Amino acid sequence: MTTATTASSLTWARRRDSVSRFWRSYRTHRAGIFGLAALALITLIALAAPLLVGDDVQSVTNAPGTALERPSAEFPLGTDQFGRSLLGLLVWGARISLTVGLLAAALSVAIGTVVGIIAGHYGGWFQTVLMRITDWFLVMPALVLAIVLATVMSRSVWTVILAIGVTSWPTTARLVRAQTIAVESRPYIERAKALGGGHSHIMSRHVLPNVMPLVLAQTTLGISTAILTEATLAFLGLGDPTVVSWGGMLQDAREAGAVSSGHWWYLAPPGLAIALVALAFTLCGRAIESVLNPRLGVAR
Repeated sequence: MTTATTASSLTWARRRDSVSRFWRSYRTHRAGIFGLAALALITLIALAAPLLVGDDVQSVTNAPGTALERPSAEFPLGTDQFGRSLLGLLVWGARISLTVGLLAAALSVAIGTVVGIIAGHYGGWFQTVLMRITDWFLVMPALVLAIVLATVMSRSVWTVILAIGVTSWPTTARLVRAQTIAVESRPYIERAKALGGGHSHIMSRHVLPNVMPLVLAQTTLGISTAILTEATLAFLGLGDPTVVSWGGMLQDAREAGAVSSGHWWYLAPPGLAIALVALAFTLCGRAIESVLNPRLGVAR
């Protein structure tokens, strides 16, 4: 067995051991297990939506029911103003809401991580400029900026993802910058620099692996915020009108007068679904934070 093969085997063994220790610690958090189970179930339903409800659930012309029917055996959650099954729309809408939440959070955390690592690594005037830009985004209401972007750009799912992602990264940037400064004060960073390690080597091979636990926790928490923001934009009529999402269902309910007419079955399902997914991601994020940093003392 060659030296390279031995080193690779040892690396994978350490990674498997690290994942095993993480899972053993994570599963002691009951709230985190509940959140993970809820997310797994919702994700499975979203992936199986074409099989469960079919592609024609969004069709207005082929709606199987009459407008605003109450919940019944045929339509467990009732129908919308076009006679479409709200249960089918709820299942199908999970695909868009989860996709937007995941991609927008990933974009936001990616921007924040890059800005935070670069600012913390280089320091000096470059760090000052980046942090002042970050502070500007931080003090500006993210929702207002997202609304502006969603208004001036074409109405599509990608516009919503971009609007959320480029307006919600400052918190991650500041957290990653602080962690980067702490990591670069450690002795092995000085040794790496003395051995000729360049800026890209230091940031990618030493700093990034050490800030990844923070990035992972921040991503999990950011998904719930992204889903809520997407729902808000859709409720304000700034989402993609060609797709079904939970926020879009609330917008349709408002336009149909469900609030004033007392059609609670039109409002409750998408609202509860948004709250449940946001809660599940938050519980998972808090559990991950507690596992990666036990000093936080997050309740189990």
